Parts: sequence; C-alpha cells; structure tokens
Amino acid sequence: MSQQISRLKGRSELGMALLLGVVGAVVIWDASTLNVSYSNSDPVGPKTLPYIVGGLLLVCAALLTVQVLRGGHGEVEGGEDIDLTHGTDWRTVVPLIAAFIVNILLIDTLGWVISGTLLFWGSVWALGSRHYVRDGIVSLVLALLTFYGFYLGLGIKLPAGVLEGVL
Repeated sequence: MSQQISRLKGRSELGMALLLGVVGAVVIWDASTLNVSYSNSDPVGPKTLPYIVGGLLLVCAALLTVQVLRGGHGEVEGGEDIDLTHGTDWRTVVPLIAAFIVNILLIDTLGWVISGTLLFWGSVWALGSRHYVRDGIVSLVLALLTFYGFYLGLGIKLPAGVLEGVL
C-alpha cells in the first residue's frame, strides 16, 4: 500500500482528472434524462450539446490521466507578487466563506439588497478594510445597483425579501 502511495506522490493532477471524469459522466447522464418531445423537428435537438460537452470532459480526463501517469505535471506558478512559501491565510478565508453562507441563508427571507449588502460588507471586512461606515454605504450602493441592474438590464428578478413593495 505504501508503495502505491509513494508511486502516486506528486501526482495531484490525478484528482483533477477524476473530477473532470465525474463531471463529464454526470453531464452525460443528465443529458440522457432530458425529456424531448417527438414532435421536435430540429435534427440536432437539445441533448446534443450536453453530450458533446460531457464527452469532451471525459476525453480531457483520460488524456490528463495518461499525461500524469507518464510523468507529466503542471508547472508551478511563478507567484508574481505573492510569497508561495506561506500557507493559507485562514483568518481571511473563513470570514469570506461565512459571508457567502450568510448570504445564501438570508437571501430568500431578507432579500438581495440586505443579504447582498452583508455579503459585500463582510467580504471587504474579511479582506482587511476597517472603514465600517464607508464600506457599509458602498456595499448598500453595490447591492442596489446589482438589484436594479439585474431587474432592469437583464429582466431577472432577484428576491426583494422584506423590502417587497419598497423596491
């Protein structure tokens, strides 16, 4: 067992190949479950593109697996302006994840404007800004701009939540 582990050491790209293969298989399976009416006169149909994408993902997974098993590997990033010797800054990552989770949990009840404001404000706080009032105002403006940008520009209604009828 340890001999197999040592043989695979340094071949983390196999994980990416596995992920590509799983996603490709899921795309093909999902395409096969599409219900298409028989009266559709389009010779290509709606299943064609998902089958192509899924197939290409499987081909990429197979080619990447062969490449890695033959000794190929990805090139290490040069790290233009970052120090690659430092680990992950969890004191930044965890609050960012928390801001996204809060947004997911509150968007339906409070609406996009409030949850988006919390998302934007929490993100800038996690990234180090300590101008609480200014960041709150900018976050609110961004949430309102995206709310109306989606509604007026794209015709997509984001949830208004408790501000239903006000916005």
